[in-house]
Amino acid sequence: MSFKLGVDVGGTFTDLLLFDEISGRQVRAKTPSTPADPSVGVLTGIEKVCRLAEISPGEISHIMHGTTVATNAVLEGKGAKVGLITTEGFKQILHLARSWTPGPLAGWIIMVKPDPPAALENTCEAKERIGTNGEVVKPLDEDALRKDLQALAARGVEAITIALVNSYANPVHEKRIKAIAQEMFPTIPVTASAEVLPEFREYERALTAVMNSYVRPKVALYMKNFADQLVAHGLKAEVNILRSDAGLMTLRMAQERPVYGVMSGPAGGVAGALALAVKAGFPDLLTLDMGGTSTDVALCQDGAQTIARETTLGYFPIKVPSVDVRSIGAGGGSIAHVPEITNALRVGPQSAGADPGPACYGRGGTEATVTDANVVLGHLPPRLLGGEMTLDQEAAKAAVERIGRKLGLDVYRAAQGIIDIVNENMHGALRLVSVQRGYDPRNFALVAFGGAGPLHANAVAKLIGSFPVLIPPAPGILCATGDVCCDFREEFARTVLRTLDKISAAEVSRIFQGLGEEAAGWLEQEGIAREQQQIFYNADMRYFRQGYELPIVVTLAELQTHGTGVIADKFHALHERLYRFRLDAACEIVNLRAVALGKGVALHFPEGAIDGPSPRHALSDEHRIYFDGHFLTTPIYHRAQLQPGNRMTGPAIVTEMDSTTVVLPGFIGEVDRYFNILLRPHA
Repeated sequence: MSFKLGVDVGGTFTDLLLFDEISGRQVRAKTPSTPADPSVGVLTGIEKVCRLAEISPGEISHIMHGTTVATNAVLEGKGAKVGLITTEGFKQILHLARSWTPGPLAGWIIMVKPDPPAALENTCEAKERIGTNGEVVKPLDEDALRKDLQALAARGVEAITIALVNSYANPVHEKRIKAIAQEMFPTIPVTASAEVLPEFREYERALTAVMNSYVRPKVALYMKNFADQLVAHGLKAEVNILRSDAGLMTLRMAQERPVYGVMSGPAGGVAGALALAVKAGFPDLLTLDMGGTSTDVALCQDGAQTIARETTLGYFPIKVPSVDVRSIGAGGGSIAHVPEITNALRVGPQSAGADPGPACYGRGGTEATVTDANVVLGHLPPRLLGGEMTLDQEAAKAAVERIGRKLGLDVYRAAQGIIDIVNENMHGALRLVSVQRGYDPRNFALVAFGGAGPLHANAVAKLIGSFPVLIPPAPGILCATGDVCCDFREEFARTVLRTLDKISAAEVSRIFQGLGEEAAGWLEQEGIAREQQQIFYNADMRYFRQGYELPIVVTLAELQTHGTGVIADKFHALHERLYRFRLDAACEIVNLRAVALGKGVALHFPEGAIDGPSPRHALSDEHRIYFDGHFLTTPIYHRAQLQPGNRMTGPAIVTEMDSTTVVLPGFIGEVDRYFNILLRPHA
């Protein structure tokens, strides 16, 4: 069996990409998501893509699945009832947190502090203590512990978290408590913080472990039901789940540590965009993934994703490695509204979702959305999904007219206002991942995907100055494409907390080598072929007594040749680029880590010979379409008929099964040899 399937479940649509490793053939499918039970939409999509490919579901050997089950459990407050066991004296650890309040000035006055995912009455203090160097200061009182565990069970906890204050230095007590808890209550899942995050900072470690417990029962149930349904439908495929850092993990690991996958959807999109852009010759890129509910943006440099050590889920900072993605409530389903207080047009973050969806979907939605505005302006054709879905143009117009009446605008100016505001929102998000971090967006290409990304990409690029805009083939399902080509990934870390003058290059190398051996053992355990294995090393660095650190990539060869000075030089340079200054102060190593990679599927991207510039053979229609206050006669092209070298002078609309591309007046779209559309300003 040579077929591999990428599946991405979004808020509005479920996307699938079937890839034949032998022939290189790709078959794509898209089906509406089923939020009540995501597996229903996935299985419907699998049946559809197999029908299109003319294969049986049993011929699929691997499924790579990006899922939002864990994310939704947190955002909707529908996780498990968690019991927490921490060190004596640290019962309020989740409530004290980091004393952080939102801006602007006096933001704390209006802040509604969220309840932590483990309630105080379900928190117990273990009589034990480990020192910061890993020594046992106070032995574990097992008799008292057993009484506490009985009390937690009596209160009906559905998952247990163990987060002891210095377990990163020595997890012996956490391991013992976990063993006792599993012995007493074998059906209750138990998470030990040193297994999820073996690093210092007790609040972040405890919160991450508690969040893992909070989503674990729901994710485990979904994974089990999904696996059972696959078997019932004749699939024997191996299932891997996408991690937040664009790596793959086994189904078993996903059930044990679901917190690793809280940002799996956006990570898949970045992975797919990066693979396509590098192939096309653009290793430095910004990504714009606009779906039905939200827009995700990220920055990639030198052909690699930017990996953050922390991500935010709802109000909570979760310390798991993640592709550095910023998400905003700006999607095709984002609702336009005019608050009575300001009487000014706003768009999002509320979304019409998949059900009832925008007014033009004809499913009972009545509020004007970004999709409705695009229908009114003519930017979006009346049929989607290759003709499977017909849009109700009159319903869209009626919804936008209601917004226009509140603003004193006609329906077209109101629709244009909705589009302009959502474009500015996305522009602001892109500035956060570029300008705010010391990068000039004009030095980056903009890769636009998602069902709605190509509709808005030209206008957003015009605002931020990133060209060319690259629209990949089948942009609406690029997240599923990324799922297929992701690597297996795992991290192994150790907290050091020593300034560079207190540690030698030889000792750093020894720690790295030990972590590397752990990483190599994991790669062997996962059955990854030796030629597909790769290990690289990071050091989390900061100036002495700084509160936060920056990750630095370093090699063992650099350490052996240049000593620890190479780490300091890289840290100074990164700090200066991000913050525009460097300090004459000691540099401190906080954590050292080895990252294990098992290379995944190498996707074959179709390549064609350069044709002539005329796209007339792909012309399907002409319409008068609204652009910035004027109706312009606009050609509409079928993307499937465009060939490399074809050039479209704006205004132009390019339609395909899963997305629509808008080429604005004053811009040119050219098809490259990999069938990407590249948008640039007209010379």
